[in-house]
Formats: sequence, C-alpha cells, structure tokens
Amino acid sequence: MSVQSTAISSNPLIAGARVAGTDVYNTAGDHLGEIYDVMLDKQSGKVAYAIMSFGGFLGLGEKYHPIPWSVLDFDTERGGYVVPLTKEKLEAAPMYDSEGEPDWDDKAYGKRVHDYYGTMPYWMM
Repeated sequence: MSVQSTAISSNPLIAGARVAGTDVYNTAGDHLGEIYDVMLDKQSGKVAYAIMSFGGFLGLGEKYHPIPWSVLDFDTERGGYVVPLTKEKLEAAPMYDSEGEPDWDDKAYGKRVHDYYGTMPYWMM
C-alpha cells in the first residue's frame, strides 16, 4: 500500500521524496511492488532509474530492481506507476539486495539494465 497521499494532482511535477512509496502495477493491473528510491544523474539532472522494491516480507528478502525511468508511466486512476512487465519478467530482471548496491559508475551494468528493458541508456539521450 502506498504511503503517499491518495489525492491526485494535475501538477506534472512531483518531489522525489513523494515518489518513494508509490505503488507499481503491470498493465494487467497486478500490484508488483513500490518505488523504493530514484537515482538521478548528477551532471544532467535526469532521473535515470526508479528503484522498485519487490518481494520479501517486512523488509526481509527484499529485492531492488533498477528500472529505467522511461519504462514507467504514471496512471492517475491508480495513483501509481504502470510498467509493461509480468511478475516473471521482473523476477528475471537485473536486481540487487540489501547486501549492497551495484556499482552505478559501471556503464556495462547500466547497459545491461537498459538492454533488458529495451531502452536507450539515459546517458545517451
């Protein structure tokens, strides 16, 4: 369940602190998880990834999936983001756990994430 207010604003901007906790659904309407955090490119200011938490129970066994921001689509009806992913596709996606984040400077890792989702790397846009 989202920790964010259920009030839907027509404002196209949202504070990063309000993105965390927003629910994520697939196009079939299944609840997949929620946004744990966002990763911003310090140089360009672009949002590179939404880090989605998926799986686990009460914070144990939680997996974190960096999803290119361009994959997410905000749905005002649901008050959350929609991604074109099945649970199985998400389970097979690049991820990390509480043991440590990936090396965000590693362009090969970033390329692997973008290739998985079929998007152009944010640093090439």
